[in-house]
Amino acid sequence: MDELYILYGIIFVAGFALACWVKGRMVSQKVKAAEGEALQITQEAERKAETLLKEADVEVKDKLFKIKSEFENETKETRSELKKSMKRLIQKEENIDRKLDQFEHRDREISRKEKQVLKKEENIERSEKQYKELIEEQKEQLEKISGLTADQAKELLIRAMENEARYEGAKLIKRIENETKEEADKKAKKIISTAIQRYAGDFVAERTVSVVQLPSDEMKGRIIGREGRNIRALEAATGIDLIIDDTPEAVILSGFNPVRREVARISLMKLISDGRIHPARIEDVVKKVGQEVDLVIKEAGEQVAFDLGVHGIHNELIKYVGQLKFRTSYAQNVLQHSVEVGFLCGIMASELGLNLKLARRMGLLHDIGKAIDHEVEGPHALIGSKLAKKFGEVPKVVHAIAAHHEDVPPASVYALLVQAADGLSGARPGARKELLENYIKRLEDLEKIANSFQGVGNSYAIQAGREVRVIVESGIVSDEEAILLSRDIVKKIEESLTFPGQIKVTVIRETRAVEYANK
Repeated sequence: MDELYILYGIIFVAGFALACWVKGRMVSQKVKAAEGEALQITQEAERKAETLLKEADVEVKDKLFKIKSEFENETKETRSELKKSMKRLIQKEENIDRKLDQFEHRDREISRKEKQVLKKEENIERSEKQYKELIEEQKEQLEKISGLTADQAKELLIRAMENEARYEGAKLIKRIENETKEEADKKAKKIISTAIQRYAGDFVAERTVSVVQLPSDEMKGRIIGREGRNIRALEAATGIDLIIDDTPEAVILSGFNPVRREVARISLMKLISDGRIHPARIEDVVKKVGQEVDLVIKEAGEQVAFDLGVHGIHNELIKYVGQLKFRTSYAQNVLQHSVEVGFLCGIMASELGLNLKLARRMGLLHDIGKAIDHEVEGPHALIGSKLAKKFGEVPKVVHAIAAHHEDVPPASVYALLVQAADGLSGARPGARKELLENYIKRLEDLEKIANSFQGVGNSYAIQAGREVRVIVESGIVSDEEAILLSRDIVKKIEESLTFPGQIKVTVIRETRAVEYANK
């Protein structure tokens, strides 16, 4: 048993030794293989390193060659630019040299001219001294001749110039204001012209006294009556004076109240046609005619209010409006004038976007004061405004009536419209009576004043005497003199004539060249 253990021990030791020898042999073989691999790797690395070095050397040489080529190219460009710059510098130097020569030449010229100027200044100083001496001598002689000192003469001259400057300044300001008004009135003129075109009213001219035609002169005796009782009865009943003179077959009725005058006229015509003329009959006829006239007055007032589309007027105010049918102003029937003003106010108000009916109401009532101005003292505009206020008219209407002749300053557009329409109605051709002789005389005076100036060929008064056009001879009057001529004509017109508004003076100067083509 022990031998078996020993045998197993020897076998184990021998196996272990064999294993160790095999393991060592394997390790040594691995070491040798590793050393061979390391040697191969090292050699391969050396070969790669040599390859890399060669490649790097080639790349460096290529880069050096490229850098050298670029450097040479840049150097060539730089040299060419330097050559160009040198050429430019040389040219600049040559230019500078030429300019220096020019400057030197100019300097010499300036020096020469300075010497000449100095000589001229010396001559001027000597001349100034001579002139001053001459001026002093002239001043002394003028003082002796005029008897005024230099200061006094200066003061007179300054005053004259100041007055002239003030006058010219005032004229200039006035002209500018007029031109500004003309520009500002363009819209108003357009509206007014539109209103005139759209309205054409009838014109009725009546006399301020009434004339009754008689069938024969024998009727005058019957109107007078025994001991004048008929005429006294008629005058007492109507409040109108009967004028029976040498006028053939006519009796004149005179009185301040147009309604009473109309009553007297109709009554007298009825008495003449009836033939029964005595005090009792006169009183009866006058009473009936008075009632008829009152009805006519009321109907006339209602009719014009209806025609204008104006409603809500007090009945008493309507009667006052109707009374204007028998009232005239400058031979213009006041009722027709009021209707016309109402229409014009309405047209202009519609153009301006204002209340058309209110404007018509103001135009119709603007002259209502003329119905009673023969009984109440004061301007008819203020009388009419009080009357309108009394019968419940609105403040705007009352103010427009009061302001239509500027007895009160206008404070609304409506008041200005009433003013404009009133002026249009009264100023239109044929509206008011004007002596033809006076009108023609005014035009002749305007043309005569214009023709009195030298160089005026012809002159024409136009626009009803509101403008004078003066044709001057171009060979005698220059453009500048034409301006002075217009001022002189204006000044003489202002000194010689009395006229409303303004008169425009237009001086026309033209040069004409005329030739004829002949064959």
